[in-house]
Amino acid sequence: MKPFTLRQSQNSDVETIAHLRAIVLRNDLTRLGRFDEEKVRQRFRDAFDSVHTWIIEVDSSFVGCIAFKPTLDGYLLEHFYIHPNYQGKGVGNQVLSNLLEQNDVKGKRVTLNVLQGSSARRLYERFGFKVESEDPIDVYMSLIVKGHSKTVEGY
Repeated sequence: MKPFTLRQSQNSDVETIAHLRAIVLRNDLTRLGRFDEEKVRQRFRDAFDSVHTWIIEVDSSFVGCIAFKPTLDGYLLEHFYIHPNYQGKGVGNQVLSNLLEQNDVKGKRVTLNVLQGSSARRLYERFGFKVESEDPIDVYMSLIVKGHSKTVEGY
């Protein structure tokens, strides 16, 4: 796997990410009977926060994004999308590993939700995320991050 870089997103990235979200979520949302491409894109536009969203690049090419927002008791991990051409190649694993190794994250709760039946759930489970609750559409997971000593630049 080639190394990835992260750059903070800009407001001009919103449509690129909204498009990627529609690509990545299409199969799972279709399976759940919930895919509406315009709604999928608009939900992202409505929630987009460039301050807490990072663009994932490999060889200066856009391959994905991740949002990591502070909460009262830790962080919310959301909008973690890897383009299908780069899925299964270790990008998600590397990004999540680096994210959870930040000093600021040590001892904090990281929460997320993943669609029912999504293969992304396995990634989160490998990192120790546990199911807190679920409904017919989403699985809500969290992890208390153990101590690490590494600080990741760019966050």
